[in-house]
Amino acid sequence: MTISLPTLEWLLAWREPLLTAGQVLLIILLAWLLQRLLTRGITRLGKRYPQLPAELLVPLRGVLRWLVLGSALLLVLERVGVSAQVLWGALTGFAAVAAIAFFALWSVLSNMFCALLIFTLGPFRIGDCVEVLESADKPGVRGRVMEINLFYTTLEDLSGDAPGAWVQIPNTLFFQKAVRRWRNGDLPPERPRNV
Repeated sequence: MTISLPTLEWLLAWREPLLTAGQVLLIILLAWLLQRLLTRGITRLGKRYPQLPAELLVPLRGVLRWLVLGSALLLVLERVGVSAQVLWGALTGFAAVAAIAFFALWSVLSNMFCALLIFTLGPFRIGDCVEVLESADKPGVRGRVMEINLFYTTLEDLSGDAPGAWVQIPNTLFFQKAVRRWRNGDLPPERPRNV
């Protein structure tokens, strides 16, 4: 049996794309198979050794899954023709920009996270009297909570220095310093300040 010339030309023209598509499919299949084997292995490990906490096994499964999928993606991109140097340059550039942005926004994000904790945990409420202590021997800022927003908690100053003034305290300070709280605005008498 002989192969006609037009069929052979078609096969030669599509040889490279078909070979690349086959390699990509093989990479995807092997990554899926490896990911399944690792997941089953970790599950069996957890059943065999019940003293291993689930809090350790679940993140381990996730990390290994993302590692396998990321490696498979890099291999697929390399087979398609994307340079490894270009990928590495893009990845490190993105990581550097993300790190700089994260550090620039850290104080904003920490205040917002602390506001979320204040709303959910309820260490104090609007109307309570609180005192943020500098140290055990020094009195701090004392006041009635007037407002809690994403960045600041606003207190009506109840100290002798500026009664009636409003003080805005960053929400992170309530988790970095010791805080005294009096419910329903019942405030004990003012302590004498050390001069």
